[in-house]
Amino acid sequence: MTVGSRVPTFCQGIQYFGNTIPGFDAAFDQYGQQPAIAKRDVPSIALGQNAIPSPEDPAAVFQTLLAADALRYLTLHITASKSSGHPGGFASIADGIAALVMLGYKNIITEVGHHAPGFYSNMFLDGSLEEMGIKTVEQMGERFREMHGLLGHLSGQIPGLLNPAGPLGQGQHFAMAGALLHPGVLFPVTIGDGGLGEPYVMSSFGHFSTAYPQVTNFLPILVWNGYSQEHHSMVSTKSNQEMIAYWQGNGFQEVILINAKDYDDADQPGEYVDSTEFSLQKRLEFTQGVLEATDKAAKSALSGKLTVLIVKQLKGAGVHKRGAKA
Repeated sequence: MTVGSRVPTFCQGIQYFGNTIPGFDAAFDQYGQQPAIAKRDVPSIALGQNAIPSPEDPAAVFQTLLAADALRYLTLHITASKSSGHPGGFASIADGIAALVMLGYKNIITEVGHHAPGFYSNMFLDGSLEEMGIKTVEQMGERFREMHGLLGHLSGQIPGLLNPAGPLGQGQHFAMAGALLHPGVLFPVTIGDGGLGEPYVMSSFGHFSTAYPQVTNFLPILVWNGYSQEHHSMVSTKSNQEMIAYWQGNGFQEVILINAKDYDDADQPGEYVDSTEFSLQKRLEFTQGVLEATDKAAKSALSGKLTVLIVKQLKGAGVHKRGAKA
């Protein structure tokens, strides 16, 4: 594919531009010409500002899909630049991260150290990494796993990021602390289904909620992709109802599950599927489903209910390899 001079400077370093899928050009002409998040004359960080008008807005849905795929590409690029890192886990939650950003919830925390390249990619897209002199895709790859650069596991010293991540089962502590210190502000935290096998996750939620039952403005987001780094995750064999019951049994009043399998028109086998294999129409439907589920979960957590959002999608969705080694 020939790339014209209209490609912006920050794209310098992108080595591969794929062919568009059927229907993409028409959708881009209709929904990609103006930003779905309207520019405002006065910048504001107040809740609800700098967000899409509705999770059902077609332009917002299309641009959320674009953001998710951009996150996948950048995550794959940054790991390939040093032949190091794990793009697959983050790839399965890229739609959820894009939805949070588009809805205006950007205080995103994680307990998954291997998701670092994805979180760095998110900070690159919003311009935060420019504080480190990282302004192009090429520079981001050069600075990955370098001293004074983008560390292999998540660093809270990176502009735009709120916490370090490495040991599994630890990130929720930062989210709960943020929620306690900043009432009315949402602190989403992604939790891998491998990390869910650690005892700290549920026990910490239980202890915190017992001590501070009024604080619910943190939102666990379970990345249910079926695999940990070496094998199937411990919870991979649970049915959807069993997973919902598990969280309910641990005190969560609102359990919201979005399952990519419900949108699959590519006849993929198994309980875990890759949404990037869907037709464009089904991809847009899934993206809207993620936006609506995320919006509902965020509002529930901010209204006083202990809430969890579960996103079920195959590990490695949209990247070169799927499963445990993705």
